[in-house]
Amino acid sequence: MKYALVLLQLPYEASYSYAVPENLEKKAGFGKRCIVPFGRRTMTGFIVDVSEARPKGDFELKEIVRVIDDEPVFTESLLDIAKWMRGMYFSPTGLSLSMMIPSGRKESEVSPFYEPVSFRTIEHLSQDQEKALDEIRNGDGGVYYIFGVTGSGKSEVYLRRAEDKIREGKQVLYLVPEITLTEQLSDEVYSRFSGRVAIFHSSLTPSQRLKAWHDIMNGSVDLVIGARSSVFAPFRNLGLIILDEEHETSYKSGNAPRYHARQIAQYRARKENAEFIMGSATPSLEAWKLMYEHKIHRIDMRTRAGGGKFPRVDVVNIMGAKRNISAELEKAMREALSDNKGVLLFLNRRGYTYGYACASCGHIITCPNCSVSLTYHKKTHRLVCHTCGYTSPAVKVCPECGSYDLSPRGFGTENIEEELKGLFPYARIARLDTDVASEKKGNTQKILHEFRDGEIDILLGTQMIAKGLNFPSITLVGVVNADSSLAVPDFRAAERTFDLIHQVAGRAGRYRDDGRVIIQTSDPTAPAIRCAADNDLESFYRIEMKNRKDTLFPPYSRLLNLTVRGKNEERTRLCAEDIEHRASLLEGKYDDVEIFSASPSPIERKATYYRYHVLLRSVSVSHLLRFASELLSQLSIPSSLYLEIDTDPVSLM
Repeated sequence: MKYALVLLQLPYEASYSYAVPENLEKKAGFGKRCIVPFGRRTMTGFIVDVSEARPKGDFELKEIVRVIDDEPVFTESLLDIAKWMRGMYFSPTGLSLSMMIPSGRKESEVSPFYEPVSFRTIEHLSQDQEKALDEIRNGDGGVYYIFGVTGSGKSEVYLRRAEDKIREGKQVLYLVPEITLTEQLSDEVYSRFSGRVAIFHSSLTPSQRLKAWHDIMNGSVDLVIGARSSVFAPFRNLGLIILDEEHETSYKSGNAPRYHARQIAQYRARKENAEFIMGSATPSLEAWKLMYEHKIHRIDMRTRAGGGKFPRVDVVNIMGAKRNISAELEKAMREALSDNKGVLLFLNRRGYTYGYACASCGHIITCPNCSVSLTYHKKTHRLVCHTCGYTSPAVKVCPECGSYDLSPRGFGTENIEEELKGLFPYARIARLDTDVASEKKGNTQKILHEFRDGEIDILLGTQMIAKGLNFPSITLVGVVNADSSLAVPDFRAAERTFDLIHQVAGRAGRYRDDGRVIIQTSDPTAPAIRCAADNDLESFYRIEMKNRKDTLFPPYSRLLNLTVRGKNEERTRLCAEDIEHRASLLEGKYDDVEIFSASPSPIERKATYYRYHVLLRSVSVSHLLRFASELLSQLSIPSSLYLEIDTDPVSLM
């Protein structure tokens, strides 16, 4: 008789022993999934050991019902990562394994649109590309960061290094914020890498993902391209990990386990002795600090591979302005249109307005499920919550004072589109935001292709148009309101604003010398806006790093956020306060761990759930994790409440 040690997908750490029936002895083995009885139900488990020695103890062992897989679906390396995630993200090992292995689940919270890099071979490298490649090839391995401006050709450096590793018989992982499969991408990558490629994208069926998974395990795949979850691909001989657009927050999972693909990649590269290359035009502050301290090798690529210069950038103060399109922006748009050049306008707010208020008493109409204001959509004459999706007809009477004097406040993309049609009645104008994209399948690609082909003169959009898009005809980019992301109550607000403006500006003049960007703002002195306008990345990072150091926020500390969710506000608050109290009792043992008082989350109510959080902070991640581990072991969360554990949160909202 053989006995199997099985991990189950449970919300707590536990392994269970089962007897292996004689008819399954040849099939049962490490790395396979099985069906086992658990209480009154059956569950899918993961076999992590098979032995002929019966577990000690006088108890009856239940038998495995069925072994699902003919071949293993996870490796010792993936089991090691799952165990590491238990200590880092407080995720039970069985839960982490179940998340790694292919299923029908899609990625969540990825960038709204990401144009895949071109995999077509570039014959002649620029001087910067040659230099970067030489530094990596002649280096001693380890971790490299390519700090390259938009359009500098970082992708070709990644791919040349990938070819080097494949020639050595190694496998390569290429991580991107999102993978949008196109026929062109498919043809290019299969041609360049002899078909030995697995592309993980959201359109794959579970069976297709599982087939690719087995191809990686048996070594018939050299290159894996995919988004966040591809970091768990079951390589047998990993030689290189590439992390493109390192600053992107979509690499952080929004669901439990709340892992960060960059952290998993760093851990994996170190454990499997693989080279690790990251890159971005706007590095995260965490990466910037590591480069500054020479803990990772920085490689600069400061010129655009296709020629072209960083555009001229003008900042327009719109404080007290009567309209949304300033006279300066209007004039520049008319000049661009008269030269038959494309105009790109960016505003990170969809809808007609971002508030609906009573002019008599000042009451703002809010979502009944969330503590956020409803956005008015003029096209449908409805109020919409962009947090939970709640929608209702636009109200005519103030629910507080009964006044009929209700009016929209602020402006969104619908409002700007209306204003543009009045200013430029003969221009071909298109709006691209999630509302338009969701109206009809293929809308996004259709609009982008029409803009690229010159069939659209003015393209107005949200962050869907900000990143990765490469339109040679664009000479003018307008940022309608640069303040919208600065006002967010989060310590990363300035970093995100700078990143977004810099990325948007990177769309202008990529292959030309006449690119121009106009940034409209009511706070032209804000460092994030001023430095983005001056293309002065070094100054912004210096200022923001000083601010973070003075306030002891990342990267000068590590955070762990404990959020309690519940439908009853009082119970939710009391549970959070109990966590804070229990944490305070441990402070004597961990005097370098700071406890922030239990308080409502900035968005206190979300999708009918009240949210209170307790934030922990320490300069030592090991102390922080030990403190949290001891604290969590003492907690007993009521069944009506949920506890979310987020190590190194990218947002505190």
